[in-house]
Amino acid sequence: MSPAGIAVAATAPFGADVLERLAASREVVCLLTRPDAPTGRGRRLAAPPAKVTAERLGIPVLQPERLEPSLDLGAPIVVVCAYGVLVPAALLAERSWLNVHPSLLPRWRGAAPVERAILAGDTETGVTIHETVEALDAGPTVAQESFPIAPDDDAGAVYRRAADVAARLLDRVLSDPEPVFVAQPDDGVTYAEKIGPADRVLDLARPAEELVRRVRALSPHIGARAVLHDRPVIVWRARVGDDGAFEPLEVQPEGGRRMPVEAWLRGLR
Repeated sequence: MSPAGIAVAATAPFGADVLERLAASREVVCLLTRPDAPTGRGRRLAAPPAKVTAERLGIPVLQPERLEPSLDLGAPIVVVCAYGVLVPAALLAERSWLNVHPSLLPRWRGAAPVERAILAGDTETGVTIHETVEALDAGPTVAQESFPIAPDDDAGAVYRRAADVAARLLDRVLSDPEPVFVAQPDDGVTYAEKIGPADRVLDLARPAEELVRRVRALSPHIGARAVLHDRPVIVWRARVGDDGAFEPLEVQPEGGRRMPVEAWLRGLR
């Protein structure tokens, strides 16, 4: 491929991390990202994480409300990473779009591959680079690399490792004058549905190992919810205790800050 410059389509923190790593070794001519959106209790407009990174690096930013044909991205190749928007067929036909997906496709196609892998108890995941097509994460692959999920890894740790792997794979693919794309197998397809409110609830009647996986899958970016000592909290870290019971380690009460569970318990006395 060896393009003089590339464009990047990214929105979420994982996309921002990959953008930063790409920009360290490649000319990124522009970032395509979603419009600023209301966030937090005050519903103030906030820039997507990838935009914050691009502006710090001096990369021009495009934030169209709709993706229209002939969008001027200034490059023949677009690297897509946690963009969160389906690219219309008309735009896909105009240039090469390479998608970065943090899973071993065809396992965990969709919005939350890292979270679903941890929830499922997977001990391995990875990164796949594939051609972006209309069907969700179904395009032919050009590079893939696996790595283990350690027992204590939360989603943040897995995403960081995936960003490093993605940058390395992309450098290899973009430097290859004739990369080879291979169709994904039909067997082994699973879907990583977006995390919803029900996914955040810790049912303390469930096995401790399952509860700890849920906490790990939702930390440090979403948070698992529980009622402890009759009070609602977000649990950010937890472990299986010596007695086999679920043991919260770091919690956040409503309207409060994150703290060790011991400090929170002292405040209840």
